[in-house]
Amino acid sequence: MAAIPLTAAGVKRLYEELTRLKSVERPAVIEAIAEARAQGDLSENAEYEAARERQAFIEGRIKELDGVLSNAQVIDPTVLETDGRIVFGATVTLEDQESGDEVKYQIVGDLEADIRQNLISISSPVARALIGKYEGDLIQVRVPSGEREFEILSVEYI
Repeated sequence: MAAIPLTAAGVKRLYEELTRLKSVERPAVIEAIAEARAQGDLSENAEYEAARERQAFIEGRIKELDGVLSNAQVIDPTVLETDGRIVFGATVTLEDQESGDEVKYQIVGDLEADIRQNLISISSPVARALIGKYEGDLIQVRVPSGEREFEILSVEYI
């Protein structure tokens, strides 16, 4: 499996999720299965089926997280020689040239992306347009609503 780029914060969140799944969720679902078995006939036991499905999901997620974390390549933009260039992990403030609205994004790995937290995937159109650019540059990005032009107001390495 190829290296999976992640930020240090992303690795921390994934380890926390893995720990929670192993120490809280897994024991809880095992207990739920035991309780459902105690009720007797398993062929028509909805609680048992639901608990088994939940167990399968938890085990699958644990396996996925183990694989991701074992292949994680943690990239810390604060130690890279960037000379102000936008790289993986950078936090960028943009101004939409049409509306004047400002937005701030951090460029992260695919598994860390969460637009609600302004974390955009390295493979997203906006991130691809930003990589290698500098503060003050203008970029054009094709988004679902059409072409948009943004000015890069600031670049931070947090």
